[in-house]
Amino acid sequence: MRLYTVHAEPPRPPGIEGWPEPKSRPPVLVPERFALWAFLFGFLWFLVARLWWEALAMLALTAAAILLLPAPAAGIAVVALHLLAGMEARNRQRARLARQGLAELGVVAAPDLDLAWFRLGQQRPDLVKALP
Repeated sequence: MRLYTVHAEPPRPPGIEGWPEPKSRPPVLVPERFALWAFLFGFLWFLVARLWWEALAMLALTAAAILLLPAPAAGIAVVALHLLAGMEARNRQRARLARQGLAELGVVAAPDLDLAWFRLGQQRPDLVKALP
């Protein structure tokens, strides 16, 4: 069973009657697990996930480890950096979503992403009604 954190815009107060409701962003589910692709392709994964500062830090730390450490220690340091990237990647995604105004509104437990969306619809139908 996997855990998924639910990130969505907080509920808005009711608008003026007769005016159209402003469009809200659909919720985002972030899995709570090790990011294997971030471990394997650290810098590129951060770029694809649009985590610019993390990608820059990964590139700078990897280059510093390769240039400043002796060969055996550099290899160990680079693997340790990638391991740290894999463990921390999902938290960095959550932080980016929080900066964009999507608050963490709950947690859903499900074996896969499809069932997580289904359970989210059962628990919080107000969040999934905005889906296209």
